[in-house]
Amino acid sequence: MFSWVYILLAVVVIYIIISVALYYLQEYFIFKPEKLDKDFEFYYNNQTVEEYNLKTRDGAIINGLHFKVEKPKGVVLYLKGNSKSIKGWGKFAVDFTRHGYEVVMLDYRGFGKSTGRRSFKALKRDLQFVYNKIKEKVNEKYIILYGRSMGSGFAAKLASINNPKMLILDAPYYSLTKVAAKFIPFMPVSLIMRYPIPTYKWLKYVNCPIHIIHGTHDKLIPFKSSVKLSKIRPKLTRLYTVIGGGHKNLNNFESYHRMLGEIINSRMKRINFSETSIGVNHSSKQVNA
Repeated sequence: MFSWVYILLAVVVIYIIISVALYYLQEYFIFKPEKLDKDFEFYYNNQTVEEYNLKTRDGAIINGLHFKVEKPKGVVLYLKGNSKSIKGWGKFAVDFTRHGYEVVMLDYRGFGKSTGRRSFKALKRDLQFVYNKIKEKVNEKYIILYGRSMGSGFAAKLASINNPKMLILDAPYYSLTKVAAKFIPFMPVSLIMRYPIPTYKWLKYVNCPIHIIHGTHDKLIPFKSSVKLSKIRPKLTRLYTVIGGGHKNLNNFESYHRMLGEIINSRMKRINFSETSIGVNHSSKQVNA
């Protein structure tokens, strides 16, 4: 009898120790930063780019890149995924500058040249800080929010409390907590997650057009997560499917670039649904003369 009690107590203690460890060490699993020397110089072929450093109210430095074009149609705030630095992510700016849009990228705290103690609250505050800086020079109706993977959640958060032209989510999480639960199903994930990134909650408050792009062969974030997200604000949302696309290779598909071009160059047109087939009752019965 007592042996079973000891075993049960041992299991409980081990469970608590693992939970505490996951709470404090989860950053090592979530974030995969690449750090750059202060004197590192960014360079991209055929791109006009300017590096910037913004100092936050707590003394952190947010480092980023501003890709410029002549007579811009607007600006894309590109929020990258959870790995590397903007040194590598900068290559994707051409997908927007080629359409006449400037691009602003940034490294999260602890990534690249950015500094500061990282926390969920600090990350959200930093992104709003950068968004506000853009608003000082660009009307919101010309700002596009683009979030890739982990960045899609933060992009949804920004869109939920601001009024950008549109929100584009690339391979978005439904919730990082739910993703984590798949890998550690027996742990109290909802209690220990310091970076829950609840995209689905923030999406409820977005009032601009929402465009979701996802590959059907994404093994990290299943395509069904985007299907679920698309149902949250269905009247504002369009879901784009990249057949055969994985999590990191959508830029290698021609269909992705066609979709992206259609999205950022499109204009939302109001439809008079009374003139469409919605609600029309089609009957096979013949009316007697």
